[in-house]
Amino acid sequence: MGRKRTVVAAAAMLAGALVLAACGGATSGGSSSGGQTLKIGFMGDLTGENSGIVIPPRNGAKLAIDEYNATNPAVKLQLVEYDSQGSADQAVPLIQQAINTDKIVGLVGPAFSGESKAVGPILEQGKIPSVSASATNPGLAQNGWKYWHRVVANDNDQGPAIADFLIRAKAPTKAFVISDDQEYSVGLADAAFKEFQSKGVAVERDQFAQAASDYSSTVAKVKAAAPNVIVYGGYYAQAGRLLKQLRDSGVTATFASGDGSLDPQLIAGAGAPAAEGAVLACPCNIPFGATEGALKQFTDKYKAAYNTNPAIYSTEGYDAATLFVDAVKAGNTTPDAINSYISGATLDGVSKKISFKPNGEPNVNAIFIYEVKNGALNLLGQSTEAKLG
Repeated sequence: MGRKRTVVAAAAMLAGALVLAACGGATSGGSSSGGQTLKIGFMGDLTGENSGIVIPPRNGAKLAIDEYNATNPAVKLQLVEYDSQGSADQAVPLIQQAINTDKIVGLVGPAFSGESKAVGPILEQGKIPSVSASATNPGLAQNGWKYWHRVVANDNDQGPAIADFLIRAKAPTKAFVISDDQEYSVGLADAAFKEFQSKGVAVERDQFAQAASDYSSTVAKVKAAAPNVIVYGGYYAQAGRLLKQLRDSGVTATFASGDGSLDPQLIAGAGAPAAEGAVLACPCNIPFGATEGALKQFTDKYKAAYNTNPAIYSTEGYDAATLFVDAVKAGNTTPDAINSYISGATLDGVSKKISFKPNGEPNVNAIFIYEVKNGALNLLGQSTEAKLG
């Protein structure tokens, strides 16, 4: 996921220079003497319009750290939260504070791709390891960063998986792909569009501004095209409004979107009748109805801690934080040592088995399909095997 807000290049360069100047102070930790507490940051939208996507991985990360601290280890961990509201502009000064003032030794996040792009160079220059549970823009892996990791597949996997699933499930002759103008939204939509083209499905494309609320122009284009399937790249706040306006105009084509829309607020925004049958893809494993094994155990622990069921990226947030926990358990207390451990780690995570390629990408790129049925989200399975209900 990612929200794009322009960050002035000069400001980012200055922020990076400030980090380098303070780099000697950013490596808190060092020894594993008794009573030591290391700070792990969590960055993402915790109060903004898309916070429903970020609070679950925050909760998962906090659960992992709370469980570790409950064992009364010699080196404890403190999760420090940075509410960027998904804005790259807000993320930059927050990461400066995290590194220079709070002295974090690692970061779970950032949650979205736009803010990840903005703070990535600063984390890299500060030599602070990060593990995102949800940022999916493909370009993040192409920067040569050595301190950056993510535990989910990127949009070059997710976009084609959505298109391929719809082709297999609905055999469409025509598709329509829509996005707003946020970085994540455009990347996901472009990937789906190209996959439809490569598979010989006639496809059209449209885009609207993220701040817009009236999508009548796009709706008119969709009606004129008369597609069998529609793919929207974006977040649930916009997806719910778009889906409602499409259904109100009489468009009945199957509506699909990606991880940014995988939240019950999509159903609330569109209205249950309009949302029924919507298809959502995600490189996340939400343990809906888990009855055994690690997913059932995680569900029970999560519900006991937060009085609600796990949601999008809950398991991934838990796994991302567990990587830091395991690094510290192994005696690593400086950012460099923690980064080296994580980069070479293999974790039998709750979400999946996790290990990393040299560019920080995960080695396992599973995409899962969900469907709105009877007013609720339901897991159908991995995209290569799932079937519509």
